[in-house]
Amino acid sequence: MSKKHVIVIGGGAAGLMAAGQAAENGATVTILEKMKQPGRKICISGKGRCNLTNSATIPDFIEHFGRNGRFLHQAFSRFFASDLVDFFQEKGLAVTLERGGRYFPTSGKAPDILKVFLHWLEQHHVRIQKNSPVKEIIMEGGQVQAVKTDKETIPCDAVILATGGASYPATGSTGDGYAFAESAGHTIVPIRPALVPLQIKGGINAALVGLELKNIEVRLLIDGKQKEKLFGELHFLKSAISGPVILTLSGKAVDGLRQGKTVSIVLDLKPALSEQKLDNRLIRDFEKRHKEIFSEVLRGILPAALVPLCLEQTLIPADKFAGQIAKKERKRLLQWLKNNRMEVSTHRPFKEAIVTAGGVSLKEVDPKTMESRYVQGLYLAGEVLDLNGNTGGYNLQAAFSTGWLAGRSAAKGEAVT
Repeated sequence: MSKKHVIVIGGGAAGLMAAGQAAENGATVTILEKMKQPGRKICISGKGRCNLTNSATIPDFIEHFGRNGRFLHQAFSRFFASDLVDFFQEKGLAVTLERGGRYFPTSGKAPDILKVFLHWLEQHHVRIQKNSPVKEIIMEGGQVQAVKTDKETIPCDAVILATGGASYPATGSTGDGYAFAESAGHTIVPIRPALVPLQIKGGINAALVGLELKNIEVRLLIDGKQKEKLFGELHFLKSAISGPVILTLSGKAVDGLRQGKTVSIVLDLKPALSEQKLDNRLIRDFEKRHKEIFSEVLRGILPAALVPLCLEQTLIPADKFAGQIAKKERKRLLQWLKNNRMEVSTHRPFKEAIVTAGGVSLKEVDPKTMESRYVQGLYLAGEVLDLNGNTGGYNLQAAFSTGWLAGRSAAKGEAVT
């Protein structure tokens, strides 16, 4: 009996894992990669360090993907974080657990992950055709027949669509897979940027650019109603805000903006203190330092970069003595510290988004195999699916797990047990 020929479209995290698993399970495998090199997004992820996965449990993991997370239960139950860590360590790549349950290569170098994949694929005789953009997946009678590139038509028994989303298009993720899936009869849930910085109405004060606020509370308001509240870290960019809490909130913010709703971010710069306790502290500070000017007292409360903005927005004179601060001025400062509100004007584009929300409808993909419910021999894995999780290694694990399952299923032509 001749070997199955599996073609993997896309050489990212899901595609590389799928190709290796298909080859290990007896298939002849070809990766068609449109770029000069595979794995470009892996190499820049996590600021060049690559947060591989997370130590969270499967139920916790699934929660980080929202209502669509349940689709991942089958893939995670077969290949999960501990399996991924073992996979890399068995191949000579040391992995370290860091703050927040995040796993990184011990070397701190994302390209080391790609090196492991390329060596593994070479061992299993996987052919990687670079600079090979796909033009069409040829199907007849509800079954995959071949893949057409700009140079040739390649017959095959199965195709794994692992083209990624539309975020970071410079790495090759330009949304090609959605058109291929649509041509196979699949529904595409409208795509939009996720884990993306949010642009602030009126811009960001130049003095704040580069400032990182830690241990603050951030609330997301849509049409004045609180939708979510998170505690953590926020970064000020040139015209936008980012950082872990903003990226996590950005999905709901983007959806709100696209529905024409008013989206606001509210910062609590002193979340450890209630308004009453903070007010009492301000009273004590002003009494104790009554002969010092207000701007000096603020430097004991805020990061230096925030002081000018606070002075400007609270309308309290910088040179006013602390002992002369009126009650109404103190109350304005209190509200500025506890309810610092910024209106979101828009979100940054796909090229700045970490992942893509939307994609191939999960109802049309078998979660036990990753095979299309419409076309026999067509499998889908990774970001092309309507799946997007929070920061912290969740999205890469989903790519690796769905790729693992798709690769094995495509090689065997049946459910993995």
